Amino acid sequence: MSTAHGVSERKGLGGLPVPRLSFDEFLAFGRRALIRADVPVVIDLPKGARGLGREGVAERLGNMKVTLFTEPSDKRNSRRWTTKEIRLREFFDDDRYQTDPGTWNRIVSNIRNSPADVDAILGFDAGELFDYRRSLNAANLWISHRGVFTQSHFDELENFNIALEGRKRFVLAPPGFLEYYPRSIARGFGDKSQAFDFDEVDRRRFPKLVSKLAERRELILEPGQMLYLPLGWWHQAESLDEMNINMNFWLRDPKILRRPYVLGVALYTAAYRKLKGVYNYQPAEAAS
Repeated sequence: MSTAHGVSERKGLGGLPVPRLSFDEFLAFGRRALIRADVPVVIDLPKGARGLGREGVAERLGNMKVTLFTEPSDKRNSRRWTTKEIRLREFFDDDRYQTDPGTWNRIVSNIRNSPADVDAILGFDAGELFDYRRSLNAANLWISHRGVFTQSHFDELENFNIALEGRKRFVLAPPGFLEYYPRSIARGFGDKSQAFDFDEVDRRRFPKLVSKLAERRELILEPGQMLYLPLGWWHQAESLDEMNINMNFWLRDPKILRRPYVLGVALYTAAYRKLKGVYNYQPAEAAS
């Protein structure tokens, strides 16, 4: 889709294909081999691996403190989100978090220290599969409403993202740094692109990005599916349904040493977040 000036381009669902694996194939291939392959893959989980569902999550973890991210409902918002601590049940019970047209709200909690809750939410034993309790790793519970958009960025950790309720649309692009026109590292945005939305890219302003986006992948992650997203791959995500519940596992891996831009930004961003008191995905305390 072109703008009035003919300099932006929007693509429909497409791009290069994303490989698919059954859960048995994933087990046979192995997590480490998948990480070495270093390409995004969608994995179909076993039947029934939907876990507790929304009502079950609310009943089991409703009293748990979670972090609420709030930001304007603007894909080109250049400001950092704001955060506050709330109880999980507040997010479900207060309609304002889901119906305010001017804001996007999502909650997250790293529950890696509660493996029984992780397994209950997923409906299968995730400990051996992901070894997520090691230092720096994370088992994050994410809940968002329709339309919530995550701007283009990369992760410094290997990412296994499981959809439990609702669909999410992902746009993925291969590793690189300067070609993505990173935002100010000094302001803690080095893992984010100045091209906030890969669906609407100004080709004149970001010419080096055009060739990278020619290698983009695009997919809709359905409940019962898991996306493996390698560290350093750029991506964005958009929640498509009324309520979206995902679990993702962030896992550290030596691969980061082969991508100095990821390591450098990760170290600086960690220091920036600590200095500024920005949320840093530390494990949550158990519900009380």
